[in-house]
Amino acid sequence: MASFGGISAAGMSVVRVLNAFFLRAPVPVPGDNTTAFLARTEDFQKTNNVFQFTVPALSIYVYRVDFNKTMRAAWSGVGSVDGRAHLPLDLHFLATPWGGNAQDEQAILGRAMECFDTVPILTGPLLHPGVVGREAGWAPSEGVQIVLEEISTEAVMRTFDSLPIDYRLSVPYIARIIRLDGRDIYPTRLVDELITALKPEVT
Repeated sequence: MASFGGISAAGMSVVRVLNAFFLRAPVPVPGDNTTAFLARTEDFQKTNNVFQFTVPALSIYVYRVDFNKTMRAAWSGVGSVDGRAHLPLDLHFLATPWGGNAQDEQAILGRAMECFDTVPILTGPLLHPGVVGREAGWAPSEGVQIVLEEISTEAVMRTFDSLPIDYRLSVPYIARIIRLDGRDIYPTRLVDELITALKPEVT
């Protein structure tokens, strides 16, 4: 089970696996030091026409967090029995390469997609534990699956409408399932008496 820190820990897990992959198999672009990082909207703003991150890079921008429609009902049923909240979540993110030219960016993106296809499920030591005070608390059997998201190019382009940059080559992914478990337990109250029917008196 994961605590409230599971959302950020899942993002850090994706970045850590990517950086390990980039280190083991460097992308053949100038610098050979491609790094992945978690991005916020503000990170795409330029200061003196310069980004706040170093190129070459791959940004992981989580633009949406939603409940998993397949597992929500099942985990709600579990919660009604054990008295603990269980919220299965999907993290929707864009993987965007940054390089000196189109060829470099496509090479970075290709290596990232190779990584996600090679390691599609993050489990055990591949899951980032989180930071102090916001530990994820992953269960030994827990895992996060990384899959391509089936959305239109138009939908991806609309996401960039809210960002301070023009559209860039990006690939949408989903990290699922991050199950947030409640900290408190509220035991289900037992029914002391069940009245099945009321029989009217015969006069």
